[in-house]
Amino acid sequence: MRLNPEYLVQKYQENIFRAAMSVCRNPQDAEDVVQNTFVQYLKSDREFESEEHIKAWLLRTAVNQSKNMVTAFWHRNKVSWEEYMDSIPFEEPKDQTLVEAVLSLPAGYRIVIHLYYYEDYSVAEISRILYISESAVRNRLMRGRRKLKEILKDDWEEEPEPSPSHGQMATER
Repeated sequence: MRLNPEYLVQKYQENIFRAAMSVCRNPQDAEDVVQNTFVQYLKSDREFESEEHIKAWLLRTAVNQSKNMVTAFWHRNKVSWEEYMDSIPFEEPKDQTLVEAVLSLPAGYRIVIHLYYYEDYSVAEISRILYISESAVRNRLMRGRRKLKEILKDDWEEEPEPSPSHGQMATER
C-alpha cells in the first residue's frame, strides 16, 4: 500500500512535528525533520500494510532523524526550545507548564511519553516503533511519570488526580 504524499503531509505533519520537537526541542530542526521524513517516504519503494503502518514508519523515521540531528555539531547554535515555547499561545498556563515539563525530561522518557499520550500509541506499538522491548517502554513511562510528578508537584499540588484513562497519566495500560 502506498498513499498520496499530499494526503500524508496534510494528515500527519503535525504529529511528526511534535514527535521531532520532543527529541530536537528546536522548531527549525523539527521542521527540517518533517520535511526530510516525507522526502524519505517519497524515495522509499517500500510497500506498507496499512495507513497505520505508514504513520508508524513516518514517526519512527522522524524520531531517528531527530536523534541524528541533535548529535550533529551545528545543532548547538539553534534557537532554544524555551524561546519557541514563549511564542506558543496556550489556553491555560498549566498547559504550558506541562509541555515544558515533558520537554525537560531525558530524551528516552520524553519520546515515549509523547508517543503514548499525544499520539495515542499503545505500549506494544511504541515498542515496535522504537525497537525496544515492551517492558522498556513501560519502565520509561513509569520513570517519566515519576519525574513529571516531581517537576509538577508544586504547580499542581492543589489539583485532585483525574481518574486514569488512556489520554491521562495512568500507571499501566
